[in-house]
Amino acid sequence: MQAFWTSLAVIFVAELGDKSQLMAMTFATRFRALTVLTGITLATLLVHLVSVVFGRVVGDALPEGLISVIAGLAFLGFALWTLRGDELSEEEKSKAATVTRNALIAVTVAFFLSELGDKTMLATITLATQHGWFGTWIGSTLGMVAADAVAILVGRYLGTALPEKWIKYGAAAAFAVFGVLLLIG
Repeated sequence: MQAFWTSLAVIFVAELGDKSQLMAMTFATRFRALTVLTGITLATLLVHLVSVVFGRVVGDALPEGLISVIAGLAFLGFALWTLRGDELSEEEKSKAATVTRNALIAVTVAFFLSELGDKTMLATITLATQHGWFGTWIGSTLGMVAADAVAILVGRYLGTALPEKWIKYGAAAAFAVFGVLLLIG
């Protein structure tokens, strides 16, 4: 349960203001919310399953103290990454705006590709080195889907009126706290 709750909280925070959350808002203006959320869920289940398997292998191969230091430094790096911010490129915006055939496949593939190497994938790998793989997988998936569900609601009802600056600072602060706690531990 600790793996579940920790992963859910960390990945929810990591996803705030992330590029894939911007994609969720964009897709939500064009497709049904349930279709977008289903595509996000399918992509996230797969990406995070790969992440926890990789994290578990690394976690079993390295000493626990070294993993804590690496994880702490990684979370401090995620804090800086979050402060830098994410934006959709013009190409990504046009792809999200012009997809019309099968919305579920388009959303799933777009999210799968956007998550490869993203901070939420790397955070999931990091969490899996220290926690049980199943709880990390389910918690990280639900955390991401919940954050993107918020983006879908915002995209549907509020347009682009997000206090992005405060979301970015809050997420960066949370990563920094997790990083410092890991380093102290």
